Amino acid sequence: MIHIWKQYPGVNQLSSSLGGLSLQHSQQPESLRPVNLTQDRNILPVSSVPAPVPNLNSDLRKLNCSPDSFRCTLTNIPQTQALLNKAKLPLGLLLHPFRDLTQLPVITSSTIVRCRSCRTYINPFVSFIDQRRWKCNLCYRVNDVPEEFMYNPLTRSYGEPHKRPEVQNSTVEFIASSDYMLRPPQPAVYLFVLDVSHNAVEAGYLTIVCQSLLENLDKLPGDSRTRIGFITFDSTVQFYNLQEGLSQPQMLIVSDIDDIFLPTPDSLLVNLHESKELIKDLLNALPNMFTNTRETHSALGPALQAAFKLMSPTGGRISVFQTQLPSLGAGLLHSREDPNQRSSTKVVQHLGPATDFYKKLALDCSGQQTAVDLFLLSSQYSDLASLACMSKYSAGCIYYYPSFHCSHNPAQAEKFQKDLKRYLTRKIGFEAVMRIRCTKGLSIHTFHGNFFVRSTDLLSLANVNPDAGFAVQMSIEESLTDTSLVCFQTALLYTSSKGERRIRVHTLCLPVVSSLADVYAGADVQAVVCLLANMAVDRSVSSSLSDARDALVNAVVDSLAAYMSTASNLQQSMLMAPNSLKLFPLYILALLKQKAFRTGMSTRLDDRVYAMCQMKSQPLVHLMKMIHPNLYRIDKLIDESTIHVNDRVVPQPPLQKLSAEKLTREGAFLMDCGSSL
Repeated sequence: MIHIWKQYPGVNQLSSSLGGLSLQHSQQPESLRPVNLTQDRNILPVSSVPAPVPNLNSDLRKLNCSPDSFRCTLTNIPQTQALLNKAKLPLGLLLHPFRDLTQLPVITSSTIVRCRSCRTYINPFVSFIDQRRWKCNLCYRVNDVPEEFMYNPLTRSYGEPHKRPEVQNSTVEFIASSDYMLRPPQPAVYLFVLDVSHNAVEAGYLTIVCQSLLENLDKLPGDSRTRIGFITFDSTVQFYNLQEGLSQPQMLIVSDIDDIFLPTPDSLLVNLHESKELIKDLLNALPNMFTNTRETHSALGPALQAAFKLMSPTGGRISVFQTQLPSLGAGLLHSREDPNQRSSTKVVQHLGPATDFYKKLALDCSGQQTAVDLFLLSSQYSDLASLACMSKYSAGCIYYYPSFHCSHNPAQAEKFQKDLKRYLTRKIGFEAVMRIRCTKGLSIHTFHGNFFVRSTDLLSLANVNPDAGFAVQMSIEESLTDTSLVCFQTALLYTSSKGERRIRVHTLCLPVVSSLADVYAGADVQAVVCLLANMAVDRSVSSSLSDARDALVNAVVDSLAAYMSTASNLQQSMLMAPNSLKLFPLYILALLKQKAFRTGMSTRLDDRVYAMCQMKSQPLVHLMKMIHPNLYRIDKLIDESTIHVNDRVVPQPPLQKLSAEKLTREGAFLMDCGSSL
């Protein structure tokens, strides 16, 4: 491999004070070791694939953001766009900004220190010129250190701003002052919109929803102001007056679905604590209220219009449970699926919405700080491509249970139950916005996830939850020759369920390199694959599925061809990859077999669309399990490395290579695909 280093000398020795370390060592890094993909039999991972560690000095490495929250497709950033183009790898970030954390420094200082020019939050990668001045690591402006920042609350000492928790941790959360509020923080408001048509009653989902809510009412995130409401619908829309003081819930029916209105606007969303007994009465009664219904129609659109009107004054979360194609009123849909085309290897049609009703409604909701979450429990085609828009553009989430039936399909019912429990009790952020900043010279051009882009770099998230992932694509607009490090910072401003305005900030620091070999050495193959999956979903909808599949294959072919052309001593007849990218072809082949992208196999349109929604909204850790699941052999469990959970000993089977040759008729195996086992 000497030739690579002669042809592409490593980065000039970078200033160690800035933390950049050259890859120009006497021996090549392990990530650049050439792997012969056609002959090497031991390519498959036998343990979970770790994220590559950026090549920084040890001090910066310790301070860097966890890859579970924030990672880049390239941990060595190319100096120029031309160098990036040569590498044929995508540059982008994968974010999991609101994930559950066991440790999170919370800062309650009245002064939140930010750059006066680019508004970057002070972080471990700024430099202190002296005690009174700091230099921004994104735009390089020199700022004054405020007097209050001179005092360190942790050590109770004065005059050491560089030891403050904001400068010692790359993930922090600030309690925000009133400067960060457009209005007083909203209460937690939850509205449940439930399909009660014949189809829905027959499927039996209502019992599970009501039971789950009864069990978790006290665990819903919120405070003494928490409010809750219920709407049901079939061919009409039914509201429930739960005003404190009533002897029982009152049902109010609106049958004019073409001009929907709220019958008693003030008593439909009630304080959870004050009306708790009425709410429990309603939840106990609901599963049996529609048992003998003959209503087969579904006026979902009008029910959503009513929900929007009800939520607009405060904002909050609308949870929609739907079991069929909406058939009445605004937003009605017709079946677009041709079952004979499910196995088509040619064109897959109708991956986009049939109407803009649900997108427009979502944007209206987003403008009023309301997110719409969709639970689709269907036994036949329901046009998820259209319905999903209500969640995509309002920062909601989508759950899908095909062939759902509470008794005929117990596995789906159990999954629905477990998902609901997590959904109802997990942390939630309201009226949120997220901004991603990066070092001067870099620019963000495409966002992936469920949100509304309010301005070029500001994402509007009416709700944010700990299971939501995001991705962004970037380009290098100006050469980075004058710097040895680049930084990325994401700031998520949200209202907690307890009514506190908070800002969660993550900062990532990466070295800049000038040689192609170094770019390959720092490639994060899992991040690359997840970003390409997001890009391929967009391509499928805007162009065609076959185009997206070709683009995925070309991404591997082009990058490996570019790598092989840099290494003049590699035999061109062999398929070689750097160690960092040895799993790239495998992951892309696995991606092509996913329901989102596969062809020639019977795939229902809703199944395909849901898989695409997952690709766009799952954090990397979940997405990789979908693409390349974990396989365990469970018939030969041993006591080694067991763990204790609730006084029970749980064996930990070793991970198997995901290959057919590892399967035997004599063995029992468990495959973990993330959302299913």
